[in-house]
Amino acid sequence: MVDESLARSKKELLLHHLGKLDSLLVAFSGGVDSSLLLASAQQALGDKVAAVTATSSIHPRREQDEASKFTRKREINHIIFKSDETKIPEFLSNGPDRCYHCKKALSKEFLRVAKEKAINHVAHGANADDLEDYRPGFRAAEEAGIIAPLIEAGLCKDEIRFLAKDMGLSEWDKPAMACLASRFPYGSAITEKGLKMVEEAEEFLLNEGFRGLRVRHHGSVARIEISTPELRKIVSDDTRKAVVEKLRRIGFEHIALDLEGYISGKMNRSIARV
Repeated sequence: MVDESLARSKKELLLHHLGKLDSLLVAFSGGVDSSLLLASAQQALGDKVAAVTATSSIHPRREQDEASKFTRKREINHIIFKSDETKIPEFLSNGPDRCYHCKKALSKEFLRVAKEKAINHVAHGANADDLEDYRPGFRAAEEAGIIAPLIEAGLCKDEIRFLAKDMGLSEWDKPAMACLASRFPYGSAITEKGLKMVEEAEEFLLNEGFRGLRVRHHGSVARIEISTPELRKIVSDDTRKAVVEKLRRIGFEHIALDLEGYISGKMNRSIARV
């Protein structure tokens, strides 16, 4: 249960922090966190705020389209550029520090864009809950001087969803999304083919009406994580057969269902055991 009064107080603190900036570039994914941050920044700074989004094979096309729709609706200057994560050897080898190398490269691009647009600050949408998980990308962002206003205001995910709904943002109940590279176990090489397989499989499941989900790439095996309320639906005969048929066509030889359901950060368990 969200303490609504406390959440609104944190929102005022967020606006206060943002209002002290002369200009801001928001790293915008289109998720609820960066949507709240961007909308709040526009409220505090008006046309002194802009959004920047990287596009590549690790970012689902659906997310890119929704990010563009958000900025068009609010008439926010939106810079989109092509990123090259799959040219970073440390990223492709997929060690536990993969996100650090990715975020380091992206941060350089964000700072480049900010400099070109004469914007003095860059922010990303990390929230207070993210501090509880393994997030090596935070270190890269901090090293680059990228700020995290939601963390500064002490906002957690539930509070962010409440405030986004309070502001009338349709993204308030949008399921969490991470880059497609997070579908590969650490140590498993990331390939363009594998990324396309994962995106196509998840797009199919989303179009079937499922929401909180991940399709994990374990070589020839697709391990489906689905929200626990949707487990009964996915194992119904017609749906199960359609999922198996589609994922086999995509290229997976075996399709498995994770009975634990979808849990954010599950792939980091292997790190905790080291």
